[in-house]
Amino acid sequence: MNILFLHPNFPAQFLHLAIHFARDPKNRVFFLTKEMNQNRLNNVTVGIYKLNREATKGIHHYVKPMENAILEGQAVGRAIVGLKEKADFVPDVIVGHTGWGSTLFVKDLYPKVPLVGYFEWFYRAFGSDVGYWPEDKVTEDDKMRIRSMDGTPLLAFEPCDACFTPTLWQKSQFPDFMQERLQVIHEGVDTDFACPQPGRKLVLPKLPLDLSEAEEVVTYLSRGLEPYRGFPQFMDAVRILLARRPNCHVVIAGVDRSCYGPKPKDTTWKELEEKKGGYDKSRVHFTGLLDRESYQMFLQASTVHVYLTRPFILSWSMVESMSAGCALVASKTPPVEEFVEDGVNGLLANFREPSHIAMRIEEALEDAELRKRLGKAARETVLEKLDKRDCLRRQLNMIYGVMK
Repeated sequence: MNILFLHPNFPAQFLHLAIHFARDPKNRVFFLTKEMNQNRLNNVTVGIYKLNREATKGIHHYVKPMENAILEGQAVGRAIVGLKEKADFVPDVIVGHTGWGSTLFVKDLYPKVPLVGYFEWFYRAFGSDVGYWPEDKVTEDDKMRIRSMDGTPLLAFEPCDACFTPTLWQKSQFPDFMQERLQVIHEGVDTDFACPQPGRKLVLPKLPLDLSEAEEVVTYLSRGLEPYRGFPQFMDAVRILLARRPNCHVVIAGVDRSCYGPKPKDTTWKELEEKKGGYDKSRVHFTGLLDRESYQMFLQASTVHVYLTRPFILSWSMVESMSAGCALVASKTPPVEEFVEDGVNGLLANFREPSHIAMRIEEALEDAELRKRLGKAARETVLEKLDKRDCLRRQLNMIYGVMK
């Protein structure tokens, strides 16, 4: 069987699916992506598609996301034609992320080939991430711009033979007529990798960082250190926490950039926190991006792990921290509450109150039995609902279900 995956970032949500199909020597697995990175998968051929140009300079900003999506879809379409001409590859099924426009034109090129679309987010000016903080100013222009951003998922929806999204919360953001066809199937957590290892210590020689003697290690991770993932609120909580607990260390993993939402002018959110000061820098450690082995150690050595988010796409790191048996303190926001029950498999904190975040972290730090109970229940939640073996089985049933 010939399987084609489409995603601008290889392998992203299709890691487990690609590995599964590539294990069968009878399959040919191609993955089209925008840029090559360090990731490699055995028996998966990666092809690069190049956009013909950037969006038109000076185009109306409402239209720019749609033009970018069309350019993305056009580039993917040309790359698919190239696969047929250069590699004699015609897919039997296509699986693609719909958010950037990658899947827009594939059914026009291969109308009889089943298309499975991954739908991650539907933008709304009300009721989710936008305007979440009372002080957020959502202008009339913002509301109209946000409406126009949904042109891509709406256009990508109709050609799909099957559609899926990872969580119930994310499904709830889509219009009712789309929800009728959207299956909720998470990409799955590798629970063998993200697993508890009691007594593990955090030692990162490359930084270098050695916390093998630390009594309390509070961890926080976000792809970008930014308000969408609660970085400023976490840092305010850290100031409170360190003042109270002289033996506590805080380890922050992530890149000093903004992935979502507005960026501060001429600076970064991390730089703004450093200017504010008020915390012991010898006990707050920024690691940058972690490799896979270091990331595993980071979770396993955590005394308390903190995850914060606006009502937005749920991060892999939260469910992987649960799988690793971390004692989790997380924001009391809808995407988190889908998987975390306060006092059962984690502790929920008011996202808007750093003092409450600090209090909940301290609550866990002070009670080893509580941490053990929360961590055990957190892992059981992931094993029951998000284990990659079960998620993979459901994804495969969906894919084979649309194939003739």
